[in-house]
Amino acid sequence: MINWEEFWVPIKLSLQVSVLSSLTVIVLGVAAAWWMSCQTFKGKTVVETVFMLPLVLPPTVVGFILLVILGRKSWFGHWMEWLFNAPIIFSWWAAVIAAVVVAFPLVYQTMKVGFSSVDQALEEAARSTGANEWQVFRYITLPLTYRSIASAYILGFARGLGEFGATLMIAGNIPGKTQTIPTAIFVAVDAGNMTMAWAWTGSMIVISFIMLFLTRQKE
Repeated sequence: MINWEEFWVPIKLSLQVSVLSSLTVIVLGVAAAWWMSCQTFKGKTVVETVFMLPLVLPPTVVGFILLVILGRKSWFGHWMEWLFNAPIIFSWWAAVIAAVVVAFPLVYQTMKVGFSSVDQALEEAARSTGANEWQVFRYITLPLTYRSIASAYILGFARGLGEFGATLMIAGNIPGKTQTIPTAIFVAVDAGNMTMAWAWTGSMIVISFIMLFLTRQKE
């Protein structure tokens, strides 16, 4: 039998984490892809490789690195704790950060392809009439890449929703606080509660299907 009160808690938290992380990563991904598409410098390939690393690294490795960076022993983690007046590790903010990091490569790559498809003649025409780079980006580049932006956002949302390894490393699995759908499924299976595991799995399939369906609609 399904405990509906228990069932909805991880779903609500996962959606909160995914919405906030996807909004954050779409801003970061668009900005990074636009900047990299406009710049040519020594070491550009190295920078882009770093951007894409979370896509190929095991989630536990990503989680371990984040744990070191955000932990109390690091200056950054100490500063973040002072800023939020609470530890970041093992909080739902840690789950958001993990989702942003693992989703960034997908958003960045999608937007990089989107920006490369823009007709540069249109951008140059705008510059020749006196438009600055921000105006070119706002009035020419962004409208021409809106499909890529929509697809990047949906992919970032879906990737954040399904994140498990890195989230477990830095946010833990605290019911009602940091337990997302993937970690809830893991615990349910481990405890032999297959009914709840199937219920959460079904919810993930439905949400992920909707996200992917919307992505296909944008193509």
